[in-house]
Amino acid sequence: MDCDILNILLTGASGFVGHRLLEFLENSRFDVTCAVRRQLSNKSAKHFFIESLDGKTDWSASLADKEVVIHVAGLAHVKNKNKNKNKNKNIDLSGAKNRFWEVNVEGSINLARQAAAAGIKRFIFISSIGVNGSSTERPFNEKDFVSPCDRYAESKYEAEKRLWELQNQTDMEVVVIRPPLVYGPNAPGNFGSLVRWVQKGLPLPLGSIHNKRSLVALDNLVDLIITCVDHPGAANETFLVSDGEDLSTTQLLQGVAEAMGKPSRLIPVPAGLLQFGATLLGKKAVAQRLLGSLQVDISHTQKCLNWTPPFTVKQGLQRCFPHQQD
Repeated sequence: MDCDILNILLTGASGFVGHRLLEFLENSRFDVTCAVRRQLSNKSAKHFFIESLDGKTDWSASLADKEVVIHVAGLAHVKNKNKNKNKNKNIDLSGAKNRFWEVNVEGSINLARQAAAAGIKRFIFISSIGVNGSSTERPFNEKDFVSPCDRYAESKYEAEKRLWELQNQTDMEVVVIRPPLVYGPNAPGNFGSLVRWVQKGLPLPLGSIHNKRSLVALDNLVDLIITCVDHPGAANETFLVSDGEDLSTTQLLQGVAEAMGKPSRLIPVPAGLLQFGATLLGKKAVAQRLLGSLQVDISHTQKCLNWTPPFTVKQGLQRCFPHQQD
């Protein structure tokens, strides 16, 4: 792209990834407008308020004079409002699927259609490695057959498919990025749980796990997204992203403890025994995340964009806990 200053519409700026991305974009050669449903803590940022993210949202005013849309916003979890009234775990599955579809599929494609009609040059969509699956025997690559691992991943893949259909019908370029687990300061989800375990000093039976998992530091993911804003090699590509270093759960917990300045307190229990116990307790999904492998091959990303993750895993973990550093 030839513009010296690119005008960008960013969705999801109040979230974990979007908030950090906004910080980097504001310190770059970009003019950013954030589409939000509530006021950001960063009151200096340009805002465009939307009531919802679905198939009915009117984006026309926010897209005026923009060249690039970075669509980070999405729905990752659906709470079962009836969980205390009914122990049937399947009670809300259809509602959950509908909610994921409403936000992640219809909401994303509605935005993309309006973006294409408004002459947006590039649409960057943050998807999930869950589109490929939940485990690997060899690292996933961007050409692998997909096997979405849950309703969230299914909705992300459906959005991807519809984006490629739209790209074939218009002049708008599409970029899809599929990150694995993203870690960083105050990270939610699984990484946040690991941090809390270490912080409490709990003895954990995870001292002898030899799996391999790809992770991506928040700032590495942000760096890739910014690279994709105007890099010519990013047009109409799907990129997998990671730190380029795969860790076992044991190594990750040791790294977190070191970065926090705390002991790891890991007990070496055989993975097979843990798997057996988790199966008996109905926690197979939890066991898969802790004991299974999930690796990604980022060679296509590196080659297309001449990109290398700017931070190592050790540096990424240290950036999670800056108050612990000298």
